[in-house]
Amino acid sequence: MVRHTPRLVGAVLVLLTIGIAHPAFAQKSGGILRQYMIDSPASMSIHEETTVMAERPMMGVFNNLVMFDQHVKQNSLDVIVPDLATDWSWDEDGARLTFHLRQGVKWHDGKPFTAADVKCTWELVQGKTAENLRVNPRKAWYNNLAEIVTIGDYEATFVLKRPQPAFLALLASGMSPVYPCHVSPAQMRQHPIGTGPFKFVEFKPNEYIKVARNPDYWKPGLPYLDGVEYTISRNRSTAILAFVAGKYELTFAGTLTIPLTRDLQTQRPDAICEMPPGSVSTNLIVNREKPPFDNAELRRAMRLALDRQSFIDILTEGKGFRGAAMQPPPGGQWGMPLEMLEKLPGYGPDVAANRAEARAIMKKLGYGPDKRLTIKISTRDVPPYRDPAVILIDQLKEVYIDGELEPVDTTQWYPKVQRRDYTVALNLTGTLVDDPDALLYENFACGGVGNYNAYCNPAVDKLIDQQSMEPNQEKRGQLIWEIERRLVEDDARPLVYFNRGGICWDPKVKNLTVMVNSIYNGWRMEEVWLDK
Repeated sequence: MVRHTPRLVGAVLVLLTIGIAHPAFAQKSGGILRQYMIDSPASMSIHEETTVMAERPMMGVFNNLVMFDQHVKQNSLDVIVPDLATDWSWDEDGARLTFHLRQGVKWHDGKPFTAADVKCTWELVQGKTAENLRVNPRKAWYNNLAEIVTIGDYEATFVLKRPQPAFLALLASGMSPVYPCHVSPAQMRQHPIGTGPFKFVEFKPNEYIKVARNPDYWKPGLPYLDGVEYTISRNRSTAILAFVAGKYELTFAGTLTIPLTRDLQTQRPDAICEMPPGSVSTNLIVNREKPPFDNAELRRAMRLALDRQSFIDILTEGKGFRGAAMQPPPGGQWGMPLEMLEKLPGYGPDVAANRAEARAIMKKLGYGPDKRLTIKISTRDVPPYRDPAVILIDQLKEVYIDGELEPVDTTQWYPKVQRRDYTVALNLTGTLVDDPDALLYENFACGGVGNYNAYCNPAVDKLIDQQSMEPNQEKRGQLIWEIERRLVEDDARPLVYFNRGGICWDPKVKNLTVMVNSIYNGWRMEEVWLDK
C-alpha cells in the first residue's frame, strides 16, 4: 500500500481545526455572521444542486472525507487534508483508495457516523440506491467508481475500474459531502442532517437560510460563530446599500462587479475587499437537436461572432480572462496559455475578420440583411447571467441573428437546460474543482449531466480518459490542451470568458480565506469569528 502521510502544514492544520489553537481564538466565540445571497436555491441538498446558492450555506452543515486546506488559496492535490477520514492510501496499481475514518463522530440527530454512510452516499450519487436523487448533476464524476468496500465501521475502500490519480480531488470538493444512510433524499432537500460545525435551522424560499452552531461538533471548540444567516436579496443594489449600512458582514462572493466593488469601497472605506481570479465561465450553449442549429456551420458562425474581449472590457473593466474550457492562469492550473489560445479559430484578435467569415457562412445558409434569423436566448434571471446575455444578443446581430432575451427563474433553469428545453442559451459554469476530471466528464463527455447541448465526440472521450489515467502532470497538461483545441474546433460549448468579481467583508470578520480558484471549496466557516 502507498500510504498517505499529511505534510507538516497539514498536521498543523489538523491541530488548529480540532481546537488546539492560539488561546485568542477561543476568546472570540459567539455572534451571528450575516450575509446576503442573490438568489433562492431549489433545495438544501448539495448532491442535488448545481450552484453555490445551496452549497455555500450547507457546506458548514456537512463534512467530507477529505477537503482542500482552507488556509491555502489555491486548491490542488497537494493541499488535500483529512476531514471525516483520518488518512488514506492507494494500492500499488492506483485503483483502490482506502480511507480510515474518525471514530466517535455523530450526525446532528445523534446517530453514529460509520463506513456504511460513506458507501450509501456514493451509491446514491451513482444511482444504485432504491431512493434516487431527483437531480444528479455530478453522477459523471464517478463513472470510474466500481464499488465501495467497507471493513467494519471505520474503513472504506473506493474500488476504481482503472487508475485515476485525481479521484481524491473530486472527493475534496465542497460538492462532495458525506450523507447519512438513515435520512431519505427527500428529507435532505428540506431539512438536511450532517456532521458539520453548523446545524441546519430553517430555509424559507426567497427569504432566508439559517444555520446554528453545533455544540457537539467533533472538533472541540469549533465553530466560533453562533450561526450564519443568509438573506436572499435579488436586487444587487439594495443588498450593497444594506452592507454599507451595516446590515451584513459579508457580500456574496463573485457577484460584485469591478465597478460595484469600487463603489462599495468608496462608501465603506473600512471594508476589506478582494478580487480573486474568476472561477466561473460564461459560455454559449446551443441545442444541437433543434433545427436549424443541428447545422454545424450555423453553430460555427455564432462562435465566430463573439468578441470575447468586449465582454471582458464591459463587464470586468478588462480584468476577466479568456479561456477555452479549463480555468486559465493565474486562478487555474490547467487552462491553455494565452499565446496558444489566440491561435485557436475565433480566438484571434481580428474580430472583424472573424465576423466577415461568419456573415459569409450565414449567407451561404440563406440568411442576410433582409432575411435574419430570429431566436430566443434563454438565461437564468439573475444579473451575472442577464448582463452578458444582453451583450451576446447585441453581438449576434452582427451576423444576421436577432435574439430575444428569455429570463428563467433559478429553480427552473437547470431542469430546463438538462431536459434541453431551449434553443440558444447563455450559461455560467463554475469550476467546482480545478481538475480536468471534474469539468470534462460532467460538461463535455458524451452523456455528461452538465453537457446541456448534447455534444458528443468519441475521440475526445478517449482523450478525456487518457488524461485521467496519466500520472505525469506535464504530460497530462499537454493532453488537456489538445482536448481544449478539439473542443473549440467542434464548437462544443463556446466559452466567452472567465468572470471576475469582488467580495467584501466587515473588518470585524476574522480568519476568512478567499480561495483563488474556486468559490466552491472554502466556505465551511468553522474557523471564522467576529471581533465584537
